[in-house]
Amino acid sequence: MEAIRIAILDMYNNAPNEGMRCIRQLLARGSAENEVPFHVDTFNVRAENILPGLDYDIYVSSGGPGSPLPSGEAWEAPYFELIDSLLAYNQTHEHKKHLLLICHSFQLVSRHLGIGDVSRRKSTSFGVLPVHLTPAGLAEPLLRGLTEPFYVVDSRDYQLADLNLVRLEELGAEILCLEKERPHVPLARAVMAIRFTPEVFGTQFHPEADGEGMLRYMLTDERKQQVISTYGEAKYHEMVRLLANPDTIEHTESIVVPTFLRRAVAQLSQLTAA
Repeated sequence: MEAIRIAILDMYNNAPNEGMRCIRQLLARGSAENEVPFHVDTFNVRAENILPGLDYDIYVSSGGPGSPLPSGEAWEAPYFELIDSLLAYNQTHEHKKHLLLICHSFQLVSRHLGIGDVSRRKSTSFGVLPVHLTPAGLAEPLLRGLTEPFYVVDSRDYQLADLNLVRLEELGAEILCLEKERPHVPLARAVMAIRFTPEVFGTQFHPEADGEGMLRYMLTDERKQQVISTYGEAKYHEMVRLLANPDTIEHTESIVVPTFLRRAVAQLSQLTAA
């Protein structure tokens, strides 16, 4: 099979991060697992206003810092034009384009498509946290094998809530996961994953997070002091304990993105063989 062309949309705006390392690591593993070469190009969307065309098979749009609300920055219109073009392409072509949306990208596209209200949280959600599957989530192939609840790396000041059910039905989108239940908090639960279309999947959490690498990063003196000073010592030790547990982040990392890649490669392979 010919090389599969993959575009990484780097949304970090040149901010230091672990996400890009994790994405590239999973793509390297995916190429080996599926025994097909991946040709990967990275586009620094927010910092350099550089975007790909529609000549890629798979697109991975990363997390990133800052607000997902309209800013009028130069990259926004071209980014949403790409998303709209990709969705339109899939409606009229047999050879589909596959798209994975992570955290900041998930918020941007949810807002752009009018799926619900994307707004600032009353406080930052940060840590290794449980996420609950909806009935649609229990049937979602990319989440098969996860426990109920399963654990994710979450880091966000914004959230998607107050859903537009009419718009969801128009798109054929399904809500797959919700944040942890908080019976004592009179606020809507944030959406944590959506199946937008058969080819487009997005998560509010970081499915690329590498449990071992994140633990190593968290144990550095600099990161330890950052977390303790911002969130407290108890939060820090809870994160370290959960990251060290192979049944939490390591398990999530082993399922979501690898299954996304496996299914995309299988569909592309069928079309090539035909």
